[in-house]
Amino acid sequence: MENTAYDRVTAARSSQRALGGYYVKNLIDDFIELHGDRRFGDDAAIVSGIGYLDNQPVTVIAMERGDTLEDRMKRHFGCPTPEGYRKALRLMKEAEKFGRPVVCFIGSSGAYPGIDAEERGQGEAIAENLYEMMTLKTPIISVVVGEGGSGGALALGVGDTVIMMENAVYSVISPEGCASILWKDSANAPEAAEALKLTSQDLYDFKVIERVIEENGKSQEEITADLKQAISEVISQKQKLSIEELLAERYDKFRKIGVYK
Repeated sequence: MENTAYDRVTAARSSQRALGGYYVKNLIDDFIELHGDRRFGDDAAIVSGIGYLDNQPVTVIAMERGDTLEDRMKRHFGCPTPEGYRKALRLMKEAEKFGRPVVCFIGSSGAYPGIDAEERGQGEAIAENLYEMMTLKTPIISVVVGEGGSGGALALGVGDTVIMMENAVYSVISPEGCASILWKDSANAPEAAEALKLTSQDLYDFKVIERVIEENGKSQEEITADLKQAISEVISQKQKLSIEELLAERYDKFRKIGVYK
């Protein structure tokens, strides 16, 4: 059982951890993957498409790092390029058109940092997702299933409800990066992890997320069943709202984050 914040970081990074691709396969029926951003190319770090969750049509967008070394290299070890974020936005706008809820699975240390990604507008692609998701006229549920790092994770994190797995983490920077800046030594990462308040319980207490899916002492099948029920419940709740009410609640949710009295 994980006790410290850095234990959670280690658990979130585990090569054995179920990430986006697993949940797409085990939660979504009749899934059809859709490719390409219609501008430059396709990004294998983002698996996206349409399917059914408990007979409810949904659009699914999932970060995936792959299993084999060859697959992980193809997917940039789960770090999306601008094409991945633009593909995600293309599918979100399609979901809005047809009234499908959007379900995002977040599990990446951050956006791909290569010079080619920067040349093709990495920062702009992330910013455009944040901008467009705030006013997307359909419910958005974001699930942090592993390591959620920096803007690369936030680009899929503007949800009406954000769910986190118990041993996932969600932060503006990695503990090692934070320690390198503050103490000039990445060995201070455990101390940085505690200060960053990046665990599911920390973020639930700060109201950055709305739900935590317990993992410790449960099988992967039980965890998946709990997550499926949670997502279905949220979709059902959000679909009862008018578009105006949905957008107003989303706006208020993010305006409250970081308020200090």
